[in-house]
Amino acid sequence: MLRKITVFIILCIQVSISAQNYKFGKVSKEEIAEKFYPLDSTADAAYLYKHRRSYFDWDQSAGWFQLITEIHQRIKIYNKEGFEFANQEVVYYNPDSGKREKVTSIKGYTYNLEKGKITEEKLAKSNIFKEKINKYNSKVKLTMPNVKEGSVVEFRYKIYSPYATSIADVEFQKGIPIKKLKTQIEFPEYFKFNKTNKGFFSIPMKTSYKNGNVGSTMYNVSVFNFEAENIEALKNNEPYVANVNNYRGGLKFELAQEDFVSIGGNITNYVTSWTNISKKIFESSSFGSELNKTSYYKNELENILKTAKTDTDKINSIFQFVKSKVKWNGFYGKYTEKGVRKAFKENEGNVADVNLILTSMLRSAGLNADPVLVSSQGNGIPLFPTLKGFDYVISIVRFPDNSYVLLDATELYSMPNILPSRALNWQGRIVTKDGNSSWVKLASPNPATENNIVMAKISDDFLIEGQIRTKFDNLNALNYRKNNNHIKEEELISSYEEKNNLELEEFKLLNEKDLSKSLIRNIKFLSEDLIEEINGKLYIEPLLFLTQHQNPFKLEERKFPVDFITTWKDVNRVSIELPEGYTLEKLPEPMAIALPNNIGVFKYQVTTRGNRVNTLCILEFNQSLVAPQYYVALKDFYEKLVKKESEKIILTKI
Repeated sequence: MLRKITVFIILCIQVSISAQNYKFGKVSKEEIAEKFYPLDSTADAAYLYKHRRSYFDWDQSAGWFQLITEIHQRIKIYNKEGFEFANQEVVYYNPDSGKREKVTSIKGYTYNLEKGKITEEKLAKSNIFKEKINKYNSKVKLTMPNVKEGSVVEFRYKIYSPYATSIADVEFQKGIPIKKLKTQIEFPEYFKFNKTNKGFFSIPMKTSYKNGNVGSTMYNVSVFNFEAENIEALKNNEPYVANVNNYRGGLKFELAQEDFVSIGGNITNYVTSWTNISKKIFESSSFGSELNKTSYYKNELENILKTAKTDTDKINSIFQFVKSKVKWNGFYGKYTEKGVRKAFKENEGNVADVNLILTSMLRSAGLNADPVLVSSQGNGIPLFPTLKGFDYVISIVRFPDNSYVLLDATELYSMPNILPSRALNWQGRIVTKDGNSSWVKLASPNPATENNIVMAKISDDFLIEGQIRTKFDNLNALNYRKNNNHIKEEELISSYEEKNNLELEEFKLLNEKDLSKSLIRNIKFLSEDLIEEINGKLYIEPLLFLTQHQNPFKLEERKFPVDFITTWKDVNRVSIELPEGYTLEKLPEPMAIALPNNIGVFKYQVTTRGNRVNTLCILEFNQSLVAPQYYVALKDFYEKLVKKESEKIILTKI
């Protein structure tokens, strides 16, 4: 019966869609009156229509093609949480110098129903804002007027780009449902593109051809159409997602060849293999040749080598020197921005500036150092050879025994083989002095660890007071230092108290800036909320405020992996001194469970010794990425973990 109802709803929607007028401005009463999205009542908003057309047009003044992209979107706002979708941002390339993109022909309306009649309010120029993001990019912000629950907003605009062959990814799927999608990509016969699907949803491509011309020169135009209805949302409402856009359905276009033979020109090939791509990057004047410049740091390196004699000392000393000398300006890039000399002189540069300086200095110190091309977390995992697949550079030092050290001097708190999260994305491409290349795993061999030791006692008036010593290592230490070293101690104390419902009497951090040592946090605490008294019995969770009460995984199924970034291990040891006049009635039973293929383990044991209850809890993940097929098992694993940790110690009055 349920299946018949679902089919009926889909048929009704399809009839409604087929009858809908998608011409700009032709919004219907039915669209405005709709109270919820029929196939997903939890949706805060939905695209009623999402249209894009990208095509090449000859720019006479530039003497070359430009890419024009036309956007038309109609969005239904179901509730207040959906208001954010009424405000749009269009990011475009707008460097301080050089060729720029531009956004034009902006038009928009908000539609509402007032006493059964459609009202419309135009997007005023005063609600269109242009804002500079950085030296490369700007954005246009559209703030739609008079948005209410039930409103429909509609807007359109054009993007003109002088970079015709850089076609933005086609998006099939978003964080809200799409009732009707139509995308059309067109380009002249002179250009060949590789087309690769991304994510877990695809749309069949329909190909046709038409004629184009530049003056009297005629050419064929390839036209690729993508149309679909009732596309489900892929929401980012669960933890451990590096970049949900990597998993949303779409299509990538990568320029493979330019062929102008038919009009007396040449053939130029761009993409063939990872080896050729790496070599092409290496041959750039903003990459390989930068590594050969050495005179600008000669004196500094000589001073470092006066005391650094072993390979380990050389690596550590040069690494720390570059981190302190050249500050990262926050920009990614596989190519240098300023060039290594200027970046060194000005004490600032992008990722490539910083880490190519590092690599060059390591080489000059006699070490087998090379740059490593990386796709950052935000850039996704490149599944096919593409220049766009790399947007980041780190450094590697290799040794005769096949061991190696990975380094990223853009992160102040990083250490050898402890890369920041943004650079931990499966594997990187080593590029050697002769331009040859090979893959290397980026994951640290050492898990991120957090070790807690709690010593507590229960007072006669049922307060729990004690101390907790926390030790952070590897990526956990890096992240703690990065997130907290700039925060005042009073704020750290207040945040800890609020998070754990405690009162802190002492708070002390050790080794905040000594990266060679574990980060230690010592806390003395007091709480009156960790014990529950019922009918003369005391109920206490063995892990106290370290208990995990919520399963972070809520979905019935998950179509993209759980990304922990790194392997990790949490160990909690809690010892509670029992109050006089009470005897132990019940302890939780021990538990040891594991996920398939040694993905992760959970071990839990509560024991007694004298007047103390001691709890040991270990949670460990041996794989940083958990594939979707294990999600149900992972969710069940956490359900059992939460249930076990929530079991109480029961004390009875003597």
